[in-house]
Amino acid sequence: MAGAATNKTNWFAIWTSVAVVAVVAILVVVVMLMNNKATDPGLAPDSSGINQETGAIVFGDGPDTVSTWVDFMCPYCNQFEQTEGETITQLVEDGSITLELHPVAILDRLSQGTEFSSRAASAMYAVAEADPENAYAFLVAMYDNQPAEQSTGLTDEQIVQIAKDAGVDVTADLESAILDHKFLDFAKSQTLPDGATGTPTLAVNDTLVPVTFDPQADIVDRLTQ
Repeated sequence: MAGAATNKTNWFAIWTSVAVVAVVAILVVVVMLMNNKATDPGLAPDSSGINQETGAIVFGDGPDTVSTWVDFMCPYCNQFEQTEGETITQLVEDGSITLELHPVAILDRLSQGTEFSSRAASAMYAVAEADPENAYAFLVAMYDNQPAEQSTGLTDEQIVQIAKDAGVDVTADLESAILDHKFLDFAKSQTLPDGATGTPTLAVNDTLVPVTFDPQADIVDRLTQ
C-alpha cells in the first residue's frame, strides 16, 4: 500500500510539473506576441523615394550624402531648417548631395497627450508618398507653423491645410492618410542613429556632425566632391 501511495504521489508531481511547464510556455508565447506587436513598425509608405528599411525620405541623387533626423516639435530643428535648409536645398538641386531626411517622434511628451510629433511625422511620410515633388516644401511649411513645446500642437485638420498652402496636391486619399494617421506606427518606430543624443542630428557621408547652425562648416566643407 505504501508503494502504491508513493507511485500516485510521483504521478501527481509529474503531471503537476507538466502543467506548470505548459502554463509557462503559454505565457512566454503571449509575452513574445505582445512584444512583437509593440515593436511592429506598422504600414510603411510605398514610394521609391522612401527607404522602408531606414525610414529615410530621399531627395536628389548627388555623390555625397547628407542625413538629418528631425522632430517637428523641436525648436532647434526649426533653427536648423532656417539656417541650413537653403544651403541643403541648393546642394540637392545642383546635384551635389543626396539628402536623407528622417522624421522622428521623440518629443510626443511635449504635446499634452496629442502625440503631435508622431502625427506630424506620419503626415510627412504620407505627403512624401503621395506628392514627393512637394514634400520638402511641406516640411518647410510645417516649421513655419511650428507649435510651441508644451502646447497641444497642430490639429490634423491644420496639418492638412498647411499641406494645401504649401502646394501639395492634397487628394482625398492623402487627406485621409493624414487625418487617419496612416503611418503613425511606422513613424513611431523610427529612431536616432547610434551616438546621437537628440534632434536635430546631422550626418555627412555617414559621419555624425555636431550641429553649429553654420552650413559651411557643418556640411559644405565636409563634402568630398
